[in-house]
Amino acid sequence: MTKNHIQHLYSRAGFGIQPNLLEELSTKRREEIVSDLLNQSKNFNPLLINTAEFDTLTFNEFNKTNKIHRAYIEKSKLLIKELNRAWIHKISNSKEILREKMTLFWANHFSCQDRFILYIQKYNNTLRYYALGNFKDFVKAISKEPSMITYLDLKQNKKGKPNENFARELLELFTLGVGNYSEEDIKEITKAFTGYDYDFEGNFIFKEENHNDDFKYVFGKAGHYDGDDIIDLIFEKKQCARFICTKLYRYFVNDAINEDHIEEMTNVFFPNYQIEPVLLFMFSQDWFYNPGHIGNKIKSPVELIAGISQTIPLTFKDTKQLLSIQRMLGQMLLYPPNVAGWKGGKSWIDSNTMMTRLKLPSFLVSDGKISTKEKGEFHDTYKKYYENRKGENVAKASANWEVFNKNYQNIDIEALPNYLLQCPINQNTKDYLNSLSKKSKRDYCVQLMSLPEYQMC
Repeated sequence: MTKNHIQHLYSRAGFGIQPNLLEELSTKRREEIVSDLLNQSKNFNPLLINTAEFDTLTFNEFNKTNKIHRAYIEKSKLLIKELNRAWIHKISNSKEILREKMTLFWANHFSCQDRFILYIQKYNNTLRYYALGNFKDFVKAISKEPSMITYLDLKQNKKGKPNENFARELLELFTLGVGNYSEEDIKEITKAFTGYDYDFEGNFIFKEENHNDDFKYVFGKAGHYDGDDIIDLIFEKKQCARFICTKLYRYFVNDAINEDHIEEMTNVFFPNYQIEPVLLFMFSQDWFYNPGHIGNKIKSPVELIAGISQTIPLTFKDTKQLLSIQRMLGQMLLYPPNVAGWKGGKSWIDSNTMMTRLKLPSFLVSDGKISTKEKGEFHDTYKKYYENRKGENVAKASANWEVFNKNYQNIDIEALPNYLLQCPINQNTKDYLNSLSKKSKRDYCVQLMSLPEYQMC
């Protein structure tokens, strides 16, 4: 397995790879490398922040007065922002890199928001727990999460007063995809998911008095179905496996679908729906390492931040600073735009975000300043998030160059592009690189991360 292939694997299954690990793995076979990668992510380590003032909070105290209720909601909002910062840190530093990459994938698949810290933290760790496990169990668990029950109005879905939001998204976004069910299926499935609720601690409650126990007719079958029964019926359809494998392929391989590859993955995934084996299969195939799949994917904002931090460990001064960077780049973790999540791909790039992306490395690690000749939307956004009243850069992170120097001490400065860039370099970029001074490995690293090619993985 070539070094280029190992870098490709770690950029897709993780957020990059350090030179020493790359050298170590270059002597191993592909099967061993992929197996080791999955084994490193076997452990589940939850993401937990300090929520002590909420841990003993009761429903009565929470709703004692409107003033107290609002105060707790405001505290919760601050803690959710802190959870965001902790998640970015975990993504950039976790040993379970594939589990974290898959947690990021599932957070966009099961897109959800909540304003209560205990519920959204629980939700995030449910994503992390099932990230490499059984997908059917995963969907059943998600349907019982307080954040999802609230977000898609399952509490309002009662016998005689149906609410179709969850049933519709379960089919369209979570399991089968558009065109693989009927409107009548949605209506019948809605009846099955009546009675879903939770207590103040976030424990699932099934309220039989609100459940419609009539016969439901779903996919041509009839029964007194509840929510779990419906999920079992959905998972009998191979289309469910095909739908998920297509999303995995687009996320890890290429937006351009190869139907033969999808079918191969689907056959591994169906009927047991174990996530880890299908990832093992995908990462082990020759087609995964096809040159046409290497360096063809635009990094998401989170992948971009994590990649920079992977090379030069970053410490952000405060949570607000990190949120501002995410906001300007167009992806704030825990704040998805809607139930469909972020579109990804080319949608990450526009005239404003591209300028920010190219300036971001120098902005974060060497006190660079994002400038624009013409005032407009970009200038206004930059001023709002990144400058104080004196026009100073307030989002500069602390960069640990000692770690960079240690990790790259045996790498010749001329070879740095081979370690930092996955995308093929065109002639204009080569000419530009040749014109740069290479007296400082540190400066050259920042210049490389400021190239358009660095936006790709």
